[in-house]
Amino acid sequence: MNKPLEISMAEWQEIMSLPYVQEIWELTDETPEQFAEWVYGVKFNFRSGWPNYVGELYILQSDVLTGDPPLVFGRPRGKLELMYLNA
Repeated sequence: MNKPLEISMAEWQEIMSLPYVQEIWELTDETPEQFAEWVYGVKFNFRSGWPNYVGELYILQSDVLTGDPPLVFGRPRGKLELMYLNA
Protein backbone atom coordinates (compact mmCIF):
# COMPACT_ATOMS: atom_id res chain seq x y z
CA MET A 1 0.00 0.00 0.00
CA ASN A 2 1.78 3.13 -1.20
CA LYS A 3 -1.01 5.63 -0.57
CA PRO A 4 -0.29 8.56 1.77
CA LEU A 5 -1.88 8.50 5.22
CA GLU A 6 -2.82 11.29 7.60
CA ILE A 7 -0.53 11.87 10.57
CA SER A 8 -2.43 11.55 13.86
CA MET A 9 -2.18 14.22 16.57
CA ALA A 10 -0.31 11.72 18.77
CA GLU A 11 2.22 11.24 15.95
CA TRP A 12 2.53 15.02 15.47
CA GLN A 13 3.28 15.28 19.20
CA GLU A 14 5.95 12.59 18.90
CA ILE A 15 7.51 14.33 15.90
CA MET A 16 7.49 17.65 17.76
CA SER A 17 9.31 16.07 20.72
CA LEU A 18 12.41 15.36 18.61
CA PRO A 19 15.19 17.86 19.43
CA TYR A 20 16.05 18.40 15.76
CA VAL A 21 12.44 19.29 14.95
CA GLN A 22 12.25 21.64 17.94
CA GLU A 23 15.41 23.37 16.79
CA ILE A 24 14.59 23.66 13.09
CA TRP A 25 11.07 25.02 13.68
CA GLU A 26 12.03 26.93 16.85
CA LEU A 27 9.22 25.29 18.80
CA THR A 28 8.40 26.54 22.27
CA ASP A 29 4.85 25.90 23.44
CA GLU A 30 3.01 25.07 20.20
CA THR A 31 0.38 22.37 20.24
CA PRO A 32 0.34 19.48 17.76
CA GLU A 33 -2.71 21.06 16.14
CA GLN A 34 -0.85 24.34 15.60
CA PHE A 35 2.23 22.58 14.26
CA ALA A 36 0.13 20.49 11.85
CA GLU A 37 -1.44 23.70 10.51
CA TRP A 38 1.85 25.14 9.21
CA VAL A 39 3.90 22.06 8.35
CA TYR A 40 3.01 19.75 5.50
CA GLY A 41 3.27 16.16 6.61
CA VAL A 42 2.42 12.76 5.26
CA LYS A 43 2.85 9.23 6.54
CA PHE A 44 3.40 6.04 4.57
CA ASN A 45 3.39 2.40 5.58
CA PHE A 46 6.65 1.94 3.74
CA ARG A 47 8.25 -1.19 2.34
CA SER A 48 11.60 -0.72 0.62
CA GLY A 49 13.61 -3.12 -1.47
CA TRP A 50 16.78 -1.26 -0.47
CA PRO A 51 18.06 -0.50 2.17
CA ASN A 52 15.37 -2.93 3.29
CA TYR A 53 13.38 -0.58 5.54
CA VAL A 54 9.85 -1.62 6.43
CA GLY A 55 7.65 0.53 8.63
CA GLU A 56 6.25 3.98 9.17
CA LEU A 57 7.82 6.72 7.09
CA TYR A 58 7.03 10.41 7.66
CA ILE A 59 7.88 13.21 5.26
CA LEU A 60 7.69 16.82 6.50
CA GLN A 61 7.98 20.04 4.53
CA SER A 62 7.82 23.54 5.97
CA ASP A 63 5.26 26.00 4.63
CA VAL A 64 8.20 28.09 3.41
CA LEU A 65 9.83 26.82 0.22
CA THR A 66 13.50 27.59 0.68
CA GLY A 67 14.87 24.96 -1.65
CA ASP A 68 15.79 22.73 1.29
CA PRO A 69 14.56 19.15 0.89
CA PRO A 70 11.81 17.75 3.11
CA LEU A 71 12.75 15.91 6.28
CA VAL A 72 12.26 12.13 6.33
CA PHE A 73 11.62 10.26 9.57
CA GLY A 74 11.20 6.57 10.26
CA ARG A 75 11.54 3.93 12.96
CA PRO A 76 14.54 1.92 11.78
CA ARG A 77 15.37 0.84 15.33
CA GLY A 78 11.86 0.99 16.75
CA LYS A 79 12.14 4.65 17.77
CA LEU A 80 11.17 7.67 15.65
CA GLU A 81 14.28 9.34 14.24
CA LEU A 82 15.51 11.46 11.37
CA MET A 83 16.47 9.12 8.54
CA TYR A 84 17.62 11.38 5.74
CA LEU A 85 18.85 14.92 5.55
CA ASN A 86 20.09 15.84 2.10
CA ALA A 87 21.34 19.30 2.84
